[in-house]
Amino acid sequence: MTRTLAIPASLIALLYFSPTVALAQNAPPSYEADPDVYTLIFEDQNFRVIASSRKPGATDKPHSHLVPSVVYFLSDCKSRIHTPDGKTQELNGEQGHAQTVPATPKHSVENIGRENCDAIFVERK
Repeated sequence: MTRTLAIPASLIALLYFSPTVALAQNAPPSYEADPDVYTLIFEDQNFRVIASSRKPGATDKPHSHLVPSVVYFLSDCKSRIHTPDGKTQELNGEQGHAQTVPATPKHSVENIGRENCDAIFVERK
């Protein structure tokens, strides 16, 4: 006979998201860590909107994303993400497209494209 263990969804969510958020808190948020790249353009009790502009060859300062967000690309962006453990990952964002960004621990992002990488992040608080 097989028994199924029922685990409340709220417990699963707590176990899944708590470590991510705790890890993300080991660096300041993007707009505080590197105001030359990230500009807080709107904030209220529900949302935060951040503009990002990274020149070709530029790498931003280490930062985190404390909560999941959506990024909308204003230009084509070819980027390389650097993590503290030395790992890298390349990402391509296409102008006019949006994608989700999970809560992310400390990292920096390098523009490896030939043009400015411009994007808007929308975070729910």
